[in-house]
Amino acid sequence: MREGKQGLFPLWWQVMPTKKPAKGKAKVKVTASGKKVSYGQAGKAKDGSKRVQPGTSKGDSYCARSAGIKKGLSKKKANDPNTPNNLSRKRWKCKGSKSTK
Repeated sequence: MREGKQGLFPLWWQVMPTKKPAKGKAKVKVTASGKKVSYGQAGKAKDGSKRVQPGTSKGDSYCARSAGIKKGLSKKKANDPNTPNNLSRKRWKCKGSKSTK
């Protein structure tokens, strides 16, 4: 903390936590416990459009694959909202094995 004109105020690096995703990942979420969870594939799709396209056949395919991943996890992990798989499923708007708009 430094002394300013109006009293004590935190320095910029004490206020803003570092939230840079891991290499090759698109997004990052900092959980309440302070753990950093990186998820999602970085970059654009081959045709130059956005990678995440909810409500399309591409979205349905992703949701079906990720539902299979979720099925193989323990009950506790499958229902944890901070797992990379569940964060990505939320971004794709997955309901079961279908992607909604």
